[in-house]
Amino acid sequence: MSVPLRTGMVHWPDNPPVKIERVMDLERGDVASVSSMSMGVHTGTHMDAPAHFQRGGVGIDQMPLEATLGLARVIEIRDPVSIKRAELEPAKLQPGERVLFRTRNSERCWQTDAFIEDFVFISREAAAYLAECRVQTVGVDYLSVGGFREDAEETHLALLQAGIWVIEGLNLLQVREGTYELICLPLRIAGGDGAPARAVLRPHPVP
Repeated sequence: MSVPLRTGMVHWPDNPPVKIERVMDLERGDVASVSSMSMGVHTGTHMDAPAHFQRGGVGIDQMPLEATLGLARVIEIRDPVSIKRAELEPAKLQPGERVLFRTRNSERCWQTDAFIEDFVFISREAAAYLAECRVQTVGVDYLSVGGFREDAEETHLALLQAGIWVIEGLNLLQVREGTYELICLPLRIAGGDGAPARAVLRPHPVP
């Protein structure tokens, strides 16, 4: 589910771009190949910490491992604009669940390095519902749980203030609705407001 990091890839408009370059190279006669990397931590597949939107919020290094290790449910979202409460209610979400939303983003947004403004996001009322359900973790298939033009701060705060950990930038193109084993670990950046992550789903055998 992880998006490969590379120079020039899509990033949030006001965030630093990705730049990866070789500063030492075996092909140039150096003793080893060494690369440098510059990027915003909210690029590609990454996680948000409460510190991203909350003053005094905990950093990504304080994330409990159980937030992103264990069973997760992938839910297919058909609404082309946003994830809404009405589409979530039939899923009967349970406290402690890890939920990943597959939207049309996975088919259309990762095919270009240009930023897609009208990506499918979690509406503020759906975020409030997720908090009400007390899910543990939420994942989305583009760069933000909130929208570009609306519900950006509101959606983030509704989730993060409820103690919900956020995974952004997933590519669920090859994934279908169902229950899986989730493995997603962000880099342990001290006090970080977010961090790049490697996210993996493994099939979960039905007993």
